[in-house]
Amino acid sequence: RDAEIYETTAVGDATRFVSEYIKENGKTRFIACGGDGTLGEVVNGVAENNFCEVGVIPMGTGNDFCRNFDCDFSDISGQIIGDCEKCDLIRYTTTIDGQEKSGYCANMFNIGFDCNVADMTETVKRKTVFGGSLAYFIAILVTLIKKKGANLKIEIDEKTVHDGRLLLTSVANGCYCGGGIKSNPLARVKDGLININIIKNISRLRFITLLPSYMKGTVLNKKGIDKIITSVKCSKIKLTPNDKKIRICIDGEIADAEKIEFDIVHNGLNFVIPKVREKVLV
Repeated sequence: RDAEIYETTAVGDATRFVSEYIKENGKTRFIACGGDGTLGEVVNGVAENNFCEVGVIPMGTGNDFCRNFDCDFSDISGQIIGDCEKCDLIRYTTTIDGQEKSGYCANMFNIGFDCNVADMTETVKRKTVFGGSLAYFIAILVTLIKKKGANLKIEIDEKTVHDGRLLLTSVANGCYCGGGIKSNPLARVKDGLININIIKNISRLRFITLLPSYMKGTVLNKKGIDKIITSVKCSKIKLTPNDKKIRICIDGEIADAEKIEFDIVHNGLNFVIPKVREKVLV
């Protein structure tokens, strides 16, 4: 058959289905219909089979990986006939709930403030009538009041660059998180490098003043910002919590993890770029 539709039934089901499908059918183009979490599951299903291809119809909350491309990903026909571009993946290894886990991330890992906001957004949507960007804005306000941040040791390319409390850190392949926040403007999905941002444990008032430019992706242009934010590209990162665990957001999915190691898989993903169809004049 030319195409078929599979509806997932639980968290992790897309990874299982994709992996089993490849074993039976070989090279396949998979189109994930959902958000970054669904895309992430499909990516993990094909990651060891880089002859397969992955597209996405953005139907989730954030859809942030798509924002790295100037394309109309809602065009299903364009996805079917589109060509692929080689994109990077971030490979990670960690321990979650006592079990060693490894996997791949297409877009971004968030720890500290950004992760707490993502976690709180789901709570707001679940317990109130608010959704979308309004739920996210409410979550930002609540998280600012709590200001939990994170406490960890960060090693970049085997050199310790931070040890202690911070507001947030993000390990990124793509620029965007949280439904369009350009938190990592230096990140590029094809450059063979990871971009990491580290924001010091600054006051609530200072962070509020930086928030508009942080969301727009222009914060690194501010004078003296290097005293507050470290933003560098690298090949390997190790995060070690000074507490027992850290809460981490992996392509929009929340987990409690122990030590985490990251490295880049250059050209690890064949990503479908929708093809613009020629208009037929009648």
